[in-house]
Amino acid sequence: MIDQVSLTNFKAFRSADIRLAPVTLLTGLNSSGKSTVLQSFALLRQSYDSGTLLSTDGDSDERGGFLLDGDLVELGTGQDLLHEDFVRGETETDPLITVGLRTEGGQVYTWSARYAPEQDVLPLARVVLPSDLPELWAQAPLFSRRFQYLKADRIVPATSYPRSHHQAIGRGFLGSRGEHTVNFLRYHAQDIVPDGSLRHPEARAHTFLDQVVAWMQELCPGVNLEATEIPGTDSVQLSYGFGGTAGLDSSSRRRPTNVGFGLTYALPIVVACLTAAPGSLILLENPEAHLHPRGQARMAALIAAAAAAGAQLIVETHSDHVLDGTRLAVKQGRLKASDTAIHYFRGNGAGVEIVTPVVGEDGTLSEWPEGFFDETDHTLDQLLD
Repeated sequence: MIDQVSLTNFKAFRSADIRLAPVTLLTGLNSSGKSTVLQSFALLRQSYDSGTLLSTDGDSDERGGFLLDGDLVELGTGQDLLHEDFVRGETETDPLITVGLRTEGGQVYTWSARYAPEQDVLPLARVVLPSDLPELWAQAPLFSRRFQYLKADRIVPATSYPRSHHQAIGRGFLGSRGEHTVNFLRYHAQDIVPDGSLRHPEARAHTFLDQVVAWMQELCPGVNLEATEIPGTDSVQLSYGFGGTAGLDSSSRRRPTNVGFGLTYALPIVVACLTAAPGSLILLENPEAHLHPRGQARMAALIAAAAAAGAQLIVETHSDHVLDGTRLAVKQGRLKASDTAIHYFRGNGAGVEIVTPVVGEDGTLSEWPEGFFDETDHTLDQLLD
């Protein structure tokens, strides 16, 4: 597990060390730095996948670099990435943009790239790894096969979705927008979900499809779904039924375009969480989007279950229901208090300040800083005035 990410001269952060846990919630106002944390992970992963995140000796051009524009994130050029009040190293003429990771075993991974204002691949200037052998350090959670990153801009209801064997089956990747979710679900429908926290007690069976259906019913009671290939094409289709059971019993199937937006938008989150296993790293942006409050709280329960299955989840959220659902999971013993980290990002006029309330074993928080999910109280005060 990764227990800390360190950012220097990286977008919103001049310098920051951010503690991570099995469940990390990133909260705060818009444009306060939450997405930047997830983007730093995505940047490393897409640089690794493209082969530019190298650690060989030689000139900077031979050592690869940060690929700023790729399949996971599009960050622009160096001038878009560099923090405006950057830190300059004592021995460096140009500022370095650094992303560092520390694992719970004390291993440190650090990549520092040299600032190049108009380039979209920033050359590496310094690399610190626990091993010089790529086959060893590449086993870190971020670079393993058990990685999912779902951005806030996810798939929407459509008549078909792509069928990429390489992405969904070969890599086991849902896509940063969840675009390969339907094909992944089609291929793995009859796989067995291991006994443990992720098995829904009301699912009809232990198959992956039945477990997805049971968790989706937490969001929309009575719904079921089916993923099938479209013969003769490179596409798959998704359909919904509303038969009142967890099985595929409804004879009248509906296209996603004829069903509420929220179900399709939430499906990649549910599928990603159900892939959780020891060593998994799952990055989620706004899992609560387009869900009603009950669905948001149940999404938090699923996230807690994925962490209990051994995964690490880093979640950007604007939802007090996700926060409260996480606290409830702690109080009910489904998640250890020590397995949570909650960070509240806010501007302080000179950069980003990070406040970290601590969750107690009873689900309470050690502090409730101003602006931290307090709008309901403010509104109630005005209504009662």
